[in-house]
Amino acid sequence: MGNSSGVFALLLLAVAAANFPFVTRKLFGFIGSQEKTLPLRFIELVILYFVVGGLGLFLERSVGQIAPQGWEFYAVTGTLFVTLAFPGFVFRYLLKRHE
Repeated sequence: MGNSSGVFALLLLAVAAANFPFVTRKLFGFIGSQEKTLPLRFIELVILYFVVGGLGLFLERSVGQIAPQGWEFYAVTGTLFVTLAFPGFVFRYLLKRHE
């Protein structure tokens, strides 16, 4: 897998992981039997942010030297991850469902 295809796959994974807490009813898709609350969805979102970030770190390490990151990097990527989660949030909480 080349560098550009790895980055593209990581971005697709980030979009899927950011929306996953809002699409599923159980914690991480299989834990628990009750509907998740909004704080649990946010906790799951933060955990998935670190999982996707760890995968990105692994991919960067496999390509070569890891670039140093300051707090700005984590602020930008965290904001990007929350922005990617917006469609799932709209689907779960803002979309009117006709029953």
